[in-house]
Amino acid sequence: MPMKRMPLDHAFTLIEPGPVTLITTHDGKNSNIMTITWTMVMDFSPRFAITTGPWNHSYAALSATRECVIAIPTLDLIDKVVGVGTCSGADTDKFQQFGFTSMAAEHVKAPLIRECLANIECRVVDIIEQHNIVVLDGLAAYRDDTRQEKRTLHAVGDGTFIVDGRRLNRRKMMQPKLPEGV
Repeated sequence: MPMKRMPLDHAFTLIEPGPVTLITTHDGKNSNIMTITWTMVMDFSPRFAITTGPWNHSYAALSATRECVIAIPTLDLIDKVVGVGTCSGADTDKFQQFGFTSMAAEHVKAPLIRECLANIECRVVDIIEQHNIVVLDGLAAYRDDTRQEKRTLHAVGDGTFIVDGRRLNRRKMMQPKLPEGV
């Protein structure tokens, strides 16, 4: 069967990255959470990028403090993740509204989220305003291996999500390309 042409402005749904993340910030008075589906690992170092801009309430705190936490939620949190992404921190305490537990981070004022599978404390190293890209360096990472649910979410970009499934192991085959200790 031949390939069918699709609208070019829908092409992002073919490669929308994942997993869905929650980004926490602290503006000096209040903590906030925003849902971000556009994330990128930049190499084998702890350097990451997210796409966000002034349309998100948290962006002002992210720009001013130059720090945040990337929290990685799992399937059991999908409704909370969507809820966080569909309201504004300008008029909503998202930690209270969605029942997330704020935990003190070691290197940044932005909080960790207890209910998430993992959290990465980050410092902003660059904001590329032309493309709304925020480049982050990881300062510390935490993972809760005691959680029952470990499947992460991947946004398609059209209101639907894909859930991680089975893990396939090809470590032996890829060993020459993996960084030491991974």
